[in-house]
Amino acid sequence: MQFSATQIANLLGGKTEGNADAKVTGVAKIEEAVGGSLCFISNPKYEEYLYHTKASVVLVNNSLKLSKNVSCTLIRVPDAYASFASLLQKYNELIANQAPKGIEQPSFIAASAQIGNDVYIGAFCYIADDAVIEDGASIYPNSFVGKGARIGKNAKLFAGVKIYESCKVGQNVIIHAGTVVGCDGFGFAPQPDGSYQKIPQIGNVVIEDDVEIGANCAIDRATMGTTIIRKGAKLDNLIQIAHNVEVGQHTVIAAQSGIAGSTKIGRYCMVGGQAGIIGHIQIADHTNINAQSGVAKSVLEPHTVLNGTPAFDYKSVLKSQAIFRHLPEINNKVKDLEKTVALLTQQIATLTKAATNTNG
Repeated sequence: MQFSATQIANLLGGKTEGNADAKVTGVAKIEEAVGGSLCFISNPKYEEYLYHTKASVVLVNNSLKLSKNVSCTLIRVPDAYASFASLLQKYNELIANQAPKGIEQPSFIAASAQIGNDVYIGAFCYIADDAVIEDGASIYPNSFVGKGARIGKNAKLFAGVKIYESCKVGQNVIIHAGTVVGCDGFGFAPQPDGSYQKIPQIGNVVIEDDVEIGANCAIDRATMGTTIIRKGAKLDNLIQIAHNVEVGQHTVIAAQSGIAGSTKIGRYCMVGGQAGIIGHIQIADHTNINAQSGVAKSVLEPHTVLNGTPAFDYKSVLKSQAIFRHLPEINNKVKDLEKTVALLTQQIATLTKAATNTNG
């Protein structure tokens, strides 16, 4: 597809500077752009690339003041990052109309399964008894939808996704390749002889509307009841969500994080990469958990920021880190003070002895 700078500016409500007829055929990072590329700059540290980029069109903030001439066409918008994201979304909507439709063979669809209109089911998929695939859903090759599972309208399951029995996926959900939804929770009861007895996991998983889940995640079914990913939540790749966990609306979780069983995470939280959260606790709304933090107790105050292992208040962490950097100096001062105290103690003892001899 090809678009002009004018068309893009009109779409975004921006203003062009330079050749309004400049043509765009693709997008790129500004440091790697070639002719025909569309780029954006929102971070000032990338401004220098603007003056020698080969890109044809660059989105910039209205507030940007040029220090040199540029050869590319600029489109000024209030927020270049947000405008670029909006543009990509519109592009996705355009290409969505070209998405595959129909049922490819070989694939297996049980006689009792319900298949909606405009559905895509790729080759080597397995749709089990009583499963429901709603209108516009796309199930890419080598995927599995278990007995009684439901896939909502316009949901998209990429290659190799597995949705176990009785699990529910909402509307407009995107699940990337290799993710497993509804596998057994990690439930084992210790026995007197030191062995472990498996506890049947009879619950399910519910993924509400507008959720996106990255590649190779595992979301365990509840022991009883439901593991829930609430509306609008976003999960990165390689995340473990244990049995009976609840992830709140519009919460985002970065890669390689793990949430242990029965923990409830509130709305609009942010969990950094490789963070770990123990089971049976609550995390308040708008909590930020920094990368590699280990959360070992409930967070009851909204808008808390946590860091470290065990995680505690981020401002306290910064103060501790500031002190830690000065530990060698503090250690030297303590040694000097010890020497001074020892010298004063010796002098006091000498004076006391002299006074005692005089009085004697």
